[in-house]
Amino acid sequence: MSVYVRIENGEVKDCWDSPPDDRPGWKNAIEVRPAITPHRQHYIGHTFDITKDPVEIVYNVVDISVDARKAAMKENALFKFQAVLMEQARNPSAYDPAALQVAKDAVAPEQAAIDACTTHDQLDDLI
Repeated sequence: MSVYVRIENGEVKDCWDSPPDDRPGWKNAIEVRPAITPHRQHYIGHTFDITKDPVEIVYNVVDISVDARKAAMKENALFKFQAVLMEQARNPSAYDPAALQVAKDAVAPEQAAIDACTTHDQLDDLI
């Protein structure tokens, strides 16, 4: 996909997938996304390198802490139960208390397994 930036007074003023108007200063740009380690890093924000042609939109990478990853995984475990609960609530005539109990009983052991992890490798083993 093509990306364009409009530079004015040495600063990026606009960024679009096509130049939307005839104002001067539009330049071709490319997105530069460094490789990331899945589940351990993610992109956060970006900067523009206007000294390059095409202009580079460089994405920053941040490490995900083990604790932040654990919190997200625990939330996801709870969400699985909540999804079953919501499905049961949507269709009361097909209410299945056994399915709801199975989903509920699965949350605590899954969250305990997540809590026991101290490294990304251990968390990876749970996936």
